[in-house]
Amino acid sequence: MSVFKKFFNSIIKDRDNEDDTIKVKGKPKPKYYGTVTPYPNFNASSDASVLQSAIASKGVDEDVIIAVMVQRNNEQRQKIKVVYEASTGKVRDLIYIKQTTKPLNCCHFWCLLQQRLGTDEDVLVEVLATRSNAEIRELKRIFKEEYKTDLEDVIRSETNGDFTSALLAMLKANKDESNEVNMDLARKDAETLFEAGENTSRINVSTFIDILTTRNGKQLSKTFQHYASISDVKLPKVLDMKLSGDIEDCLLDIVKCAWNTPAFFAEKLHRAMEGHGTCDSTLIRVLVSRSEVDLKKIVEEYRAMYDRSLQEHILTTGN
Repeated sequence: MSVFKKFFNSIIKDRDNEDDTIKVKGKPKPKYYGTVTPYPNFNASSDASVLQSAIASKGVDEDVIIAVMVQRNNEQRQKIKVVYEASTGKVRDLIYIKQTTKPLNCCHFWCLLQQRLGTDEDVLVEVLATRSNAEIRELKRIFKEEYKTDLEDVIRSETNGDFTSALLAMLKANKDESNEVNMDLARKDAETLFEAGENTSRINVSTFIDILTTRNGKQLSKTFQHYASISDVKLPKVLDMKLSGDIEDCLLDIVKCAWNTPAFFAEKLHRAMEGHGTCDSTLIRVLVSRSEVDLKKIVEEYRAMYDRSLQEHILTTGN
């Protein structure tokens, strides 16, 4: 169950007091927890020219490319891409920019599916469990445009069983995004999950999929808290006992994301740097995709979970 266990052991903690808004001109606005902000005095033509020179230089000047790209937000990177392609006609040079495009920062995800070389289940779940409904709909649209086939059809051909059902449920992009909490529904869902899992010899996976893929994070957190009050076994432990393989990992990841998304990504980054070798694709995908979302929180969670800074760990692994 990994280090995330300690978060589940205190799952009855009330997280309603966490305020992620600030007042702007008297109106509540979401706080910004990203680490990348729009670059001041941005000039797409100038940046495109700098990148062209860096790419054309002998050996490619990676330091220059990185210096430019990490200081521009996604919108600015896309403007650079347009200018670069128009002036050079070279699309292949821009793979880094394409990897940092929303929603095409899931480039690795697309490649795995398109080439049919085996599906990276971890990436599939990460992408679908952490994107908004609008982003998932855009992912499907772009996938169809790029590969002339529906993403759902590829999922059906590359996965199977309950895992397929869970992925297709997430692809419906039907999750409540209101952040409102219905306490009656939380109690009802907790009792439904108890009856469908712990209180039966054979778990009803479809019930878990339906609830976990349609409720918002705060709603699920309340459901988890109520579940802890009616059972001696935490919900993640139930999934661990009753399920195995891809569907277990999938539903556990959804639970983790609902409870604490930054901690979910902190754990993913840690795993990418542990053991033999470092998974560069995971580091790049997570750091880039969350740089304008919640990377500050991920950094904080990483230190709390592993007693060292994320920056320090990346440096000591040679990345």
